[in-house]
Amino acid sequence: MALTRFTELTAPDVAELSADTVALLPVGAIEQHGPHLPVATDYIVAEAVAEGAALAAADSCDITLLPGLAYTKSDEHAWSPGTLWLSARTLLAVLDDIGRSLAAGPVRRIAFLNAHGGNSALLAVALRELRTRHGLATFLLHASLPADQGGTSPATEHGMGVHGGHNETSALLHLRPDLVHMDLARRSVPEHLTGYEYIGFGKPVAFGWTSDDFATGTGLVGDPTGATPELGRKLVDAAVARGAAALRECARFCPAPRPTP
Repeated sequence: MALTRFTELTAPDVAELSADTVALLPVGAIEQHGPHLPVATDYIVAEAVAEGAALAAADSCDITLLPGLAYTKSDEHAWSPGTLWLSARTLLAVLDDIGRSLAAGPVRRIAFLNAHGGNSALLAVALRELRTRHGLATFLLHASLPADQGGTSPATEHGMGVHGGHNETSALLHLRPDLVHMDLARRSVPEHLTGYEYIGFGKPVAFGWTSDDFATGTGLVGDPTGATPELGRKLVDAAVARGAAALRECARFCPAPRPTP
């Protein structure tokens, strides 16, 4: 059992990887994260959690860590300078090309570790596309689920800490405190949305949104003011542990029942 870094392998090394090796692709984003966090926030989290999970899982399965994707689907932040994004069509094509290229070798399993909520729906589509087109076993892991996709955020955010809020800021205070400007952190929670019973983050009716819809002027949706590096370490450690456990299952997963001897 081992962890390899795909970029450090030779072509003959790649040819000798086993079919059960899981190719792990960190998927982040480059986008505005309010005035207090770097535009690479999601990419930093994706890379850190993917690397930690791969290292932990390699004690019991084979993982090859692919170079991460930084530019992804961030059109909800396209209004802001600093957001570098791909269209849904372009990103799907990129993912298909990566899968097609990988399938030319022996590896038959690819897992995305996603740290940007705006990618989730598209990555779920890519799972099926890569399965049907290239015969790959495909998996989608999350560094953490945002509140609008079944995850949680602190009660002080009313379940609406979806971008640059308490938990995400805490994670960056742990991973890259030199890039966080807490003096610029401000509460930016669209509390008026609590007046809707059915429509909202994590409610029965989803809605399309961009981060300037909420008219806060900050580009963030949440409350980063109480963030701490201690909480960030706990959140990242938990994400790494979950990711490692999931990767161990990805390495042995088979949707059909295994025949009994």
